[in-house]
Amino acid sequence: MRTHLKTALAFLRNTWRGLTSMRTALVLLFLLAMASLPGALIPQRSQNQTEVDRYFDEYPTLAPVLDDLGVFEVFSSVWFASIYVLLFISLIGCLVPRCAEHYRQWRAKPVRTPRNLSRMPHHAETTVDGSVDDALGAARSRLRGWRTAEEEEPDGARSISAERGYLREAGNLIFHFALVGLLIAFAGGKLYNYEGQVIVMADGSEFCNAGTYNYDSFIAGLNVDGTGLNEFCVRVNDFDVQYQHTGQVQSYVVDTEYQSTEDLQTGQWQPHRLEVNHPLRTSGDRVYLTGNGYAPQFTVTFPDGQQRTQLTQWQPVDVPTMLSQGATKFDRPGVEDERERRQNQIAVSGLFAPTPAFDGAVLSSQFPDLNDPTVAVDVLRGDLGLDSGRGQSIFSVDQQMVEQGRLNREARENLRVGEEVRLADGTTVRFDGVERFANLQVSHDPTQMWVLGFAILIIAGIGASLTIKRRRVWVRARPADPADPDAGRTIVEIGGLARTDQAGYGEEFYTLTEDILGTDADRTSETRADLGAARGRND
Repeated sequence: MRTHLKTALAFLRNTWRGLTSMRTALVLLFLLAMASLPGALIPQRSQNQTEVDRYFDEYPTLAPVLDDLGVFEVFSSVWFASIYVLLFISLIGCLVPRCAEHYRQWRAKPVRTPRNLSRMPHHAETTVDGSVDDALGAARSRLRGWRTAEEEEPDGARSISAERGYLREAGNLIFHFALVGLLIAFAGGKLYNYEGQVIVMADGSEFCNAGTYNYDSFIAGLNVDGTGLNEFCVRVNDFDVQYQHTGQVQSYVVDTEYQSTEDLQTGQWQPHRLEVNHPLRTSGDRVYLTGNGYAPQFTVTFPDGQQRTQLTQWQPVDVPTMLSQGATKFDRPGVEDERERRQNQIAVSGLFAPTPAFDGAVLSSQFPDLNDPTVAVDVLRGDLGLDSGRGQSIFSVDQQMVEQGRLNREARENLRVGEEVRLADGTTVRFDGVERFANLQVSHDPTQMWVLGFAILIIAGIGASLTIKRRRVWVRARPADPADPDAGRTIVEIGGLARTDQAGYGEEFYTLTEDILGTDADRTSETRADLGAARGRND
């Protein structure tokens, strides 16, 4: 029984040592980076379920296998979380002992002066005028700022041990702890952040961050239920786009107003110019401009004279020219019978071109600005499938209704602003005009400043680790004539050791020796040769 217990304890001890080694931490960090690649290359359910469904349609054999492996939900999968947790344990497990060891070294005295300094990689020796106290006084003055310790040696000799560069290891520890903090901040952000997309018409329409129902799409962190969002409102008054002659965008400027905090109580609006990469920051959230498009407006006049007008955004399908596609849908008013109402729904579906180009009757767009707005529409009548219970895109009609013959095309026409098309029963569809819309993204990440802080610490830590040199210097002074210590001549011996492989220490040692021993005139040719050799070895 005792043998089995010892074996188990030895196994656990060796496993812990292996897990908390820096080599294991580096391997786990590499595995975490590799495990993140599928999340960047393959659509994720939490980001875009539509793209995931499309992936299943395009790769019907491969997609189920990847789904079983959790590739479509990488960042919430068990295997990704396992790597993440093991990396935390490994980093913390190897950093805590290193902190304790660094503290002990920092509190300890510098290493005693070796007996034979001539064996050091950097060495100089000369005889100077003055006493031992004078020589050590010059050394103390030059080594101010170093950690030093003095000791008495036989034959009247005294020495100083000096060490510098402890911040190198401190920078290394700061770098690794900041890396752990950065990972924790990212994990915390995934728990408490949220991100929503909303389309707002640039005609004075408003958007308020009052709940998820106001968003077109909303992605919430694991601990966010969609309630208790930070309250603010944004009003989009105008959208100004400047184009170059080639059609490339020169600038986007959105004239907005917003309310937050006490403004919501007073009704006061604050002006703000919203631009790409210059978000509105309010109430702890950020509002970005991520895109724009056009929303054609149609008016349907039914045979009994009743009218319905709809302004619906259409989706850009060719961003350089802003050629857009969409479907604007209408219910016939005044019809109480549910079956009859479904059979008489109308959809205006087709293409919109801000500056049209025609190949025969086929419409395309040649410039993104509104020079001559034109639509190519199919007017469909029948059951749009709005009551089927299935989700339906606002940019298209349900093709199943068309295939089943429940939705039929009544007319096809190209229309400019003010023109209309008449159906067989006298219903008319008029193209009234177009409005711009802005795509807004609302992002909330309470750990953003923590991420920034840890990123700065990472840079500072690795900078200190790469630039600070750990080095040691020993200075020994003894009377030139042991029989007559007061003769006024002192032998000074200096040894140096670089604790890290880094160029430049030979030059530093040369300068330090010059300062301690005095000018070249005070040194013998033998000393000058020794210094030159030390300098050459470093180079």
